This record gives sequence, C-alpha cells and structure tokens, in this order.
Amino acid sequence: MRSIGTPKFLPAVLVRIFAIAGFLSAAILVVNAAKRAGIIPTSPLTQLAAPVAQLAAIGLVIGIYMVISRKAGVLGASGAVLSVTSLAGLVGVEFVLNLVFPYVDPAVITALRGGPLGIALTAVSMLFLIGTVVFMSALWRTSGVPKAAVVLYTASTIPIALRAVFPETVLQLGLIGLAVAIIWLATWLLQNVPRETAHGSSLQGVAAGTIAG
Repeated sequence: MRSIGTPKFLPAVLVRIFAIAGFLSAAILVVNAAKRAGIIPTSPLTQLAAPVAQLAAIGLVIGIYMVISRKAGVLGASGAVLSVTSLAGLVGVEFVLNLVFPYVDPAVITALRGGPLGIALTAVSMLFLIGTVVFMSALWRTSGVPKAAVVLYTASTIPIALRAVFPETVLQLGLIGLAVAIIWLATWLLQNVPRETAHGSSLQGVAAGTIAG
C-alpha cells in the first residue's frame, strides 16, 4: 500500500502522544462496556474515568487529521472539526450520566430529560454521528488508511449516538466495536509517525508498516 504523505513539519512526538491517547480511549470504552454489562462494579473510579474516553479520543482525531491533512481536503477538515466539537460535548454528557444522574431521583431525571437538557443530549449525539460519518468518509478516501477500521468505527458509533433506540446489549457491542476500531486506527497512526533525520527534518513513516485497507 502507498503510505500517507505526512507533512514534513509534523512533530513526530505529537503523533505518538495522540496515538497513545487513542489506546487510552479504547481501554476506557472497554471498561465502560464491562461496567454496563455488570462484569465490573460501578465505582467512583469508573465514573470519573468515563469522560476521559472522549477527551482522549479528541487527541486521536487530531493526530489522524494532522497525518492526512494534505490529502483530506475540506471534507477532512470539516469532519475533524465536527468530531472534535461533538466529542467535547460528549465529555459533558458523560459527566451528567456518570456523576449526576446516579445520585438523582428517577423522577427528576425524567423531568430533566424532558427539558432543555434532553434537547442538548440529543443534539450532541446527532453531532457526534454526523461528525463521525464526515470524518470517516474523508479517511475512506485517503489511501493507506485501513478501510475495515473505518467501517467498524462508523458502524459502532450508530448505537452509541442512538442509545435510546437500541437495546443495551447493542450499545455494549457498539462500545467494544468502537474500542477495537480506535485501537486499529491508533496502531496505524503509530506506523505512520514521521521520522526525524540527522538534520532534524521529518520523513514519512515506514510505508511497509501501513495497515492494508
């Protein structure tokens, strides 16, 4: 496969940091899925960790865009902006779901969901879905990006964004699928880290390391 034409000014250390952020996001998503399935108990630690998955995912999206920016064009830029914005919104959603709702009477939760909060939660979820579709479409058009990971990432976000429509089991599978896709993309990102020459200029990462789409 042809490798991505990484911008020569791209600091390699940033790409590595953003890729590691992706692995962190995936790990927390697995914990979230296990917590929802009752495999591990809910605790203050798991509740506090939940929003970190979205924060770390922001780093992954930025890292991927930095690597593909020369080929992604307006579609990639738009998708990256939408994805980062929606993920930032989801951080707030996770804080509400994990740190507020568990300690509020169910009747109050119902009332809150019926007001502006419910509208905000729905808007963020829809923005997350749209941003994912746009950004993943840009990745699909970029040579060298693993296509199966793009499909898995996109498909997994559907039950997450529309969690009110899907059964709990499907949501849990979506979380696991998204974690797998993120690990896949983070690994690809590491394999496309630009090298630094002896003179300090950045070179493209090893082409042979690129995962086939």
